[in-house]
Amino acid sequence: IPYRVGLTYVVAAPAFDAWGLAQVLMCALTGGTAVLRRRFDPEATVAAVAEHRALALAVVPVMLQRILALPPEVRAAHDCSSLTMVVSSGSALPGSLATAWMDAFGDNLYNFYGSTEVAAATVADPTDMRAAPGTAGRPPLGTEIRLLDEEGNEVAPGEVGRIFVGNRMQFDGYTGGGSKEVVGGLMSTGDLGRLDADGRLFVEGRDDDMIVSGGENLFPREVEDLLADHPEVADVAVVGVEDEEFGQRLAAFVVPADGSTLDEDAVRAFVRTHLATYKVPRSVTFVDEIPRNATGKILRRVLVER
Repeated sequence: IPYRVGLTYVVAAPAFDAWGLAQVLMCALTGGTAVLRRRFDPEATVAAVAEHRALALAVVPVMLQRILALPPEVRAAHDCSSLTMVVSSGSALPGSLATAWMDAFGDNLYNFYGSTEVAAATVADPTDMRAAPGTAGRPPLGTEIRLLDEEGNEVAPGEVGRIFVGNRMQFDGYTGGGSKEVVGGLMSTGDLGRLDADGRLFVEGRDDDMIVSGGENLFPREVEDLLADHPEVADVAVVGVEDEEFGQRLAAFVVPADGSTLDEDAVRAFVRTHLATYKVPRSVTFVDEIPRNATGKILRRVLVER
């Protein structure tokens, strides 16, 4: 990520979270100016970029979505052409959202993947985001990633494995005792992912998000990303829920776009057209919004309990 000395940086990501706080500290370390607001507002954010001619904007992915949802005339009223880097982290960045942002604001998007425990894992620059939308990128200098199976063996490119990260920034453990699993000096992130042929990482979701339905391993993130690409879907979450017949099943929660005519059958048919039949959600619920925390992560437990 091309940080520079004296950067004017609009930090929209919440500063009580590690991601937002790190961006504020980066401004301090480089003698820059951090522009902050108490609460996120999409129009106020683009207005701040325009007013301060900011070169950088720090966000969580849902903020990109809400800025893009502004009426075209509102966005056009604020000149954001000064932006050279928009850095996103904190939750999954769907490929369709990344592409939509760059189409609207230029190829300035960087996707950062890491955690409090392992610090930096991978970074995707705008070239990566264009070539492989949805990727988390490649490990930066001084960081190593490996994808391991349950026995600790490295998986082949294209296969899903548990993500392990090695660097000099790992945490020392939780205050209550315990730590993350470590294999060969590399620490687990708790996520599942796969590498493409060019070494780019794609995060499939939390390792405890995977469900087994009728003997098949299912990753909700794959279906979620597909539905996010549908032009009539404004937001979506896919979770695993208990099922008497299959043990577990996929349930989709969909926020329809304005003017959408989607119904449950249309959602299922769209998934069936692009993915294997066993990946089609057995239930589709239309909702007004997807519950998220302050960093944009989907509150899946809230959905499961509905």
